[in-house]
This record gives sequence, structure tokens and C-alpha cells, in this order.
Amino acid sequence: MAPLMRTELSSSDTSWINHDKSSANSSPTLDRRPHPYERKQLEPETLPICHPYTFGDEIEMISKVLWSGHLCGDGPFTRKCHTLLEERLKCNKTLLTTSCTHALELSAMLLELRSEDEVIMPSFTFVSTANAFTNLGVRPVFCDIRSDTLNIDETRIEALITSRTRAIVVVHYAGVSCDMATITAIAKRNNLAVVEDVAHAIFGNYQGQALGTLGEFGAASFHQTKNYSCGEGGALFINAPEFAERAEIIREKGTNRAMFLRGQVDRYSWCDKGSSYLPSEILAAHLWVQLREHEFVQQHRRKLHDFYITELSTWAHEHHVQLPSIPADCQSAYHLFWMLLPSLEIQSRLTSHLTALKIQSTFHYQPLHCSIMGHRYGYQSGDFPVTEMAGERLLRIPFYTGLSMEQAARVVDALKGFNHWT
Repeated sequence: MAPLMRTELSSSDTSWINHDKSSANSSPTLDRRPHPYERKQLEPETLPICHPYTFGDEIEMISKVLWSGHLCGDGPFTRKCHTLLEERLKCNKTLLTTSCTHALELSAMLLELRSEDEVIMPSFTFVSTANAFTNLGVRPVFCDIRSDTLNIDETRIEALITSRTRAIVVVHYAGVSCDMATITAIAKRNNLAVVEDVAHAIFGNYQGQALGTLGEFGAASFHQTKNYSCGEGGALFINAPEFAERAEIIREKGTNRAMFLRGQVDRYSWCDKGSSYLPSEILAAHLWVQLREHEFVQQHRRKLHDFYITELSTWAHEHHVQLPSIPADCQSAYHLFWMLLPSLEIQSRLTSHLTALKIQSTFHYQPLHCSIMGHRYGYQSGDFPVTEMAGERLLRIPFYTGLSMEQAARVVDALKGFNHWT
């Protein structure tokens, strides 16, 4: 029988990679010309809301994985990601997961939440924040949000605490931190855990401390729509050391395989509940390139955010449009750019206006308490007015790492050209 033939990915033509790979810490300049692959993807006729960004050497790193023979999880690139995140965020331990949803599920399992327990969380969030806990039978206790940052309203949390409350789940909306000093103080007084949903907020910080490291756990997302992406993926940040060993076991199908790989046991076996939460090494290789360039990503997204704020502030004031607010003690991760329009009708008309100019815009979260599932938990429309206002009147505009300043100026001009306010 003839030997099995393999076709190697060609790496001879690297002219399309406009990126210096000589140093793991090197970053492209903000005004560099994108390589042809980027131009094809990131400059379509219609400006999208968001778009995944590539630095050029993701394919090379993935090809290394394919030729290594180690395609499953917890290989060299997974370890690189863990090390980078632990060092840059200064968290006790990081574990890559298959999604932010699974990272949140892991936190719920580590807290040993049961069906009689309650967890406080904002209603203005993605369904995964709730599902990670309701899948274990835990009751979500929704809270309204602040009108300035659209984060959970810390002044309303304590009134929601009962004898069944076990944790407070916060979501750092758009990359801006919640008031963590107040929230962690409430949690400490009431012996509650804090779980941070940092799907929007990795590399943001609060009072100089990285988001995702202020509670017992942080859950990050590396979905296609996020600042750093491998298509689908996430990470659990474990800040309380006593949970680290068990987190490894639950993540590895309830076995102590991680200890076996480190030579701590001579064979591994089933020792706890668990599931398969490990992402492929292929995804980890792609992600490592993304995380390695976080300073460039953060810098460019801040530049876009500041441009929008500068160019739109007068326009927004004249037309009673609310723009994002970043408290002085926060450094945003600049995940998205939102605005609150004066009414649902104006929001709809502005959306149509931008669509006609081939610029995508969209609403965001629809309040969980107003959903079918929310009604099953006893909630109804009118319970949380700020959340409902945001669900109706919020509009997101294009904001992503590959968006050029010229394209951002096109968005600004389109907004200023809207005249149907009445």
C-alpha cells in the first residue's frame, strides 16, 4: 500500500503578511497599510457593526499546530495564552474554555450552587449570563442598570439580597467597569461571591486593577465579535486560589488529568463532576496571536472611541443623544460604541438612514426580565425602567479594530447628515 501523502500548507509566500514577527512583543503601528487579506475583509462596501481582525501570522501558528500532531486542548499555545493572561492581568490562574458561557458555568459549579439558590445579575445582558446559572436550577434575581454606564445599579443590589442569595454577577458593559468598590463591599458584608462577566472588558481596569480579577471569578469571551477572537472561545480567571485545583478537574471532564500531565499522579481517573471545556489547540494558536497584540488593539480602539466622542459631542448635545460615559477611576476596554436616542421612533429612523448609506447599526440586549423566560421567573415589563429604555433606544455604530479613521469619519458624517428628528 502506498504511503499516506500529506499536503503541507505553503509558507513560502509571506508578502501578504505586513507584520514584524521577530519579537513576541512587537506591535504594528496604527497607521500601517493593511495587508491584502485585511483590505478584502475590512473594507467592504457596507461598514459592519464589528469584524474580526487578523494580524497575518495566525495561519503560520495554526500550521505549526497541525504539524505538531497535538490538536486537542492544553498544548503549548494554550499554555502561552494562560501565561500571558496571568502575567498581564495578575490573576491567580487562567483556564481557557470553549466559551464565556462555559467559563460562567464553571464558576457556578465551583460555587456549588443549587436549585434553592439565587444569584443577582443585571437584566441588561446576554442570555448566557443567566443560562450559566439557571441551567443548574438557580433563580436569577434581576437588577436595573445605571443610566450613565448601563452597568448594574450598585445602589439597588442590597435590597435584592435574601437568605437564598449566593452570588452577585456583574457585567462590565461595553468594556467599562461597574462600581466594584461598592459591589465587593456589599458582597463582603453579606458573605456573597462576586463573578465578573468580562465578555466585553478584558484588558480594561478599575482603579488600576484588571477587570476579571476583582471577584472570585472572571469569565472572558473570545467570540468572533470580541476584541480578541479565535471564533469561539473563552477563559475562566480564578482569583481565589482554593478553587484552582478543582477548576482544573471540572474543566477536564471531572478527572485529574491535569495533575497526571504534570507528573503529580501516575494515572488519572474520575474524581468529581465535570464536562469537556477545553478548546482545541488550533483555536489557542489563533488566540495567542491576538492576545500578544493587546497593546495595539487597546490603543487603536481607544483612538476610535475618542474620535467618536470628540466629533459627536456637540451633535449629541443638540439632539439630546446620550453618548458613552467612562468614570474617572476606570480604563475602558473599548469593546463597542453606543448611543441612546431620544425615542424608539428616532432610533428606528436613524437606523434606516444609516442603512441607506451602507452603514450597519443595531440595537443591543433586549431585557431578560421582559423575555419569555423572564416572565416564567415572575418578571414583567415595567419592572426595570432604565433597562427597558436602553433596550428600546440604544443604537450601536461600527466599532472594531480594523475600522480606519477614514471609515469612522464616514460614520460621523452620516450621523450628522440625519435630519428626521421630529
